[in-house]
Amino acid sequence: MPKKRIASFDVDQTLLDHATYRIPDSALKALDELRDDCYIVLSTGRDMDNYYSKQYRDAVQPDAVIHLNGTKITVGDELIYEHEMDKTLLKNIFEYADQAGYGLGVTIGDEDYYLHPEAVKEMDLARWGRCERRFKDPWVLLEKGVRTLAYVGREEGAMDMEKHFPELKFLMFAGRMGADVVEREASKAQGLLRLCQYYGLSAQDAVAFGDSMNDLEIVKAAAVGIAMGNGVPELKAAADYVTDHIREDGVLNACRHFQWFSGFQQPTDGETQKRENQIRGN
Repeated sequence: MPKKRIASFDVDQTLLDHATYRIPDSALKALDELRDDCYIVLSTGRDMDNYYSKQYRDAVQPDAVIHLNGTKITVGDELIYEHEMDKTLLKNIFEYADQAGYGLGVTIGDEDYYLHPEAVKEMDLARWGRCERRFKDPWVLLEKGVRTLAYVGREEGAMDMEKHFPELKFLMFAGRMGADVVEREASKAQGLLRLCQYYGLSAQDAVAFGDSMNDLEIVKAAAVGIAMGNGVPELKAAADYVTDHIREDGVLNACRHFQWFSGFQQPTDGETQKRENQIRGN
């Protein structure tokens, strides 16, 4: 039976608590309560089909996933959209990052293709206390093609590459120890609009939760955009509502605040078409 709404959730530090590497029980409870009325969507910089993400995808059991900042979209097992990065651009930034010593690459399936894996390992140990990546030759990506990249390193490296490659955006992780690297036109917000079209809905029927800079566009695009209490200041400033920290039941408390378990409140600001036009660049 068709549902009336889309509820979109970022993964890292929105649903998945990095302190425990678990999704809080309160967040899972909120998702289960929303399912009767909502399509549950994961919207993330990860590829949720990768070996280190599947367990969280399976725990949530989403109706759809916006992977890799909108460059891959799946509904169940069906791939409904994908986009590959321009190969000339990929070659140019690889050559620059390699010379500069930056940890730049991507995880595909069960394997990690990164320039300067030693830099990636150093940051993984600093962030998580372990590095379990399966490093492979990153230069094969020039033939394989990729949808997006990831930079693992300090913020100044991301700023340097963005300065030299303005056709790319470097969306810093919440901890400022890396960034999603995507072409300017790609975003989670575009992915949300594609899913709205797929389900016969509009952005007025969408809610989006996030914590980081790669959530900025989707939080602005949805009728109700919610920033986690642990989110970055820029996202909080743009959100319609700031909920509690992930460790303080932020997802569940936001749902209770809006009384979504007894039916959604329709947005009243009349901004839906304006939001969609902004996302499409009109």
